[in-house]
Amino acid sequence: MTQETLALHFGYEKNDFGTMAVPLYQTTAYDFGNAERAANLFALKELGPIYTRLNNPTTEVLEARIAAVEGGEATLATASGQAAIFFAVVNLAEAGDNILVARKIYGGSTTLLTHTLKRFGITAKCFDSDDAHDLESLIDEKTKAIYFESLSNPQIAIPNVEKIVEIANKYNIVTICDNTVATPILFQPLKKGVDVVVHSASKYITGQGLAIGGLIISRVGLNDKLIGNAKYPQFNEPDESYHGLVYADLPFPLFTLRARLSLLRDIGAVPSPFNSWLFIQGLETLSIRMEKHSSNAYKVAKYLKAHPKVLSVSYPGLEDDLQHDKAKQYFKDAKTSGLLSFVVSDFESAKNILNNTKLFSVVVNIGDSKSIITHPASTTHQQLSTQELEAAGIPQGLIRLSIGLEDADDLIKDLAQAIG
Repeated sequence: MTQETLALHFGYEKNDFGTMAVPLYQTTAYDFGNAERAANLFALKELGPIYTRLNNPTTEVLEARIAAVEGGEATLATASGQAAIFFAVVNLAEAGDNILVARKIYGGSTTLLTHTLKRFGITAKCFDSDDAHDLESLIDEKTKAIYFESLSNPQIAIPNVEKIVEIANKYNIVTICDNTVATPILFQPLKKGVDVVVHSASKYITGQGLAIGGLIISRVGLNDKLIGNAKYPQFNEPDESYHGLVYADLPFPLFTLRARLSLLRDIGAVPSPFNSWLFIQGLETLSIRMEKHSSNAYKVAKYLKAHPKVLSVSYPGLEDDLQHDKAKQYFKDAKTSGLLSFVVSDFESAKNILNNTKLFSVVVNIGDSKSIITHPASTTHQQLSTQELEAAGIPQGLIRLSIGLEDADDLIKDLAQAIG
């Protein structure tokens, strides 16, 4: 089946009432019926709902459906995109280990991976994902993961996915790609050999800024990379917290299974069933929305490219963009979402543009049906130092736009009067 069909039907067999909409199971707990079944569920001898901190029937539909649309094997849903990133990394690394992180990623992810995790004993080394020329030189025996974004926020940069995957496989290291901006409709990293994909479902998947949530999807065949791999003893040695359970002995997708049983169980960053239900609704229209977001962004980017007060525009979907060849290589019809950025002379000019827009809202979310304007250096990335901002390619005059579903001409008129 195509992605459009999978997004509407996969993972749900109509219940006894024949409901067309996936039911919302708004519950924390489940009646096991008898003591034997309860014991079997906790011992993994039977599969089924145990407690909503571990699993929920509505969330399970979401997990199965996004795995199918992304072209993966299994999914773990989390309470936020940041939780998804955290779980994906600490599922692989522990105190004393290090991870390699692309310089061009969302500011909150940079802070989590390079600062917060350091307090847990996991250090990060940054690499240039544009061409990955420095990636291999940073790898050592303690490197446990390589993290990057398929379309970086806010630089709108495209990584050299093949080279990153090739180097990671050479050293038997798991790759993690944040595919939030592109969505599986425009790009499927798992089909390019990436091991794990994470999403902030709060963005394009929900589509209207209605709910916070995250997703972790593992590729088909990832077990082969984990089983017997000395880098990842947690999958191959007894888990004392689970009566000596060895994950590698189980016939399930190990990455998401361990993240569920060892991390979600203990840390509890679980989505509410209602949020999972909202994400399911969003998935149903994701393909047509990404088409509109991308076509609108293309028109806006062309307008900005010709504006005399705009120093540069980053939107790989433009034919004259330096990354357009990469866009054609990776992205469906070279469409690169509704996210774009442009640079004006300085912070004061950027601030004036933000203050003068009428249709664009000054908001730090992306992927909403309504258009959004943001100044990253003073908001989403303000925790970065001047040097870190420069290394990440975020000048003070950079403005990020998340183009919504309004008429593109109306958005252009709003920008024209705001820029002057």
